[in-house]
Amino acid sequence: MEQKYGKGEVYSNIELAHGIFEMNIKGNFKGKPGQFYMLRAWDIEPFLSRPICICDISEDVITFLYEVKGKGTDIFSKLHKGDSIYLLGPLGNGFEIEEEGNVAIVSGGIGIAPMVYLAKNLKCKIDIYAGFRSESYILNKFQDYVENIYISTENGAAGHKGYITELFNPEKYSMVISCGPAIMMEKVVDMCQNKHVPIYISMEKRMACGFGACLGCTIETTSGMKRVCKDGPVFLGEEVITYD
Repeated sequence: MEQKYGKGEVYSNIELAHGIFEMNIKGNFKGKPGQFYMLRAWDIEPFLSRPICICDISEDVITFLYEVKGKGTDIFSKLHKGDSIYLLGPLGNGFEIEEEGNVAIVSGGIGIAPMVYLAKNLKCKIDIYAGFRSESYILNKFQDYVENIYISTENGAAGHKGYITELFNPEKYSMVISCGPAIMMEKVVDMCQNKHVPIYISMEKRMACGFGACLGCTIETTSGMKRVCKDGPVFLGEEVITYD
């Protein structure tokens, strides 16, 4: 059955750090950790909607965390309470939900966005490794769901000065889940493969349609070309050949 855009109402839209916004939209929304919605708050321009992953879902609100990078997200950043926004979703495939074992979440920058809803749904021991450029954000959302929070910033403003991969040891975990810059995820996948630890990664790509029709977000995998929006965005790390 063809999905159609639905109308939502902005409940709040707050800047948490420089260029990083948390937007809450009122409504009864569904979705699994790792899935995303296509969002638009305009009629014609820009032409394409923007894919934004689910950060959290409660009884009557869905939360999106996004970084202002271009025209579309700049428009989002100017929305106020009561403004209208249009949503298509949930789309894509989500994360595997583990109920046993010891799981590490490794994120970089805005890649922390899908991890809140994931952490709420995992029923096992969780450590999160969160890397940022200069300032951390949204870490308070994890306090009730994880055992340990490890932080790094490139400028040393919070936690370890450097990269989050310098703190991470895959040997401690039965599974790893990662999202962030391509170069970081590729490094984490290599570290996990060297220690034979299974890893899932959530890919970020420009998407035109969000449901696999346009083939604009394809990546190379060990099973051939796959669409990030339809076949992903979550993939086994060992499957992925090209990250960007």
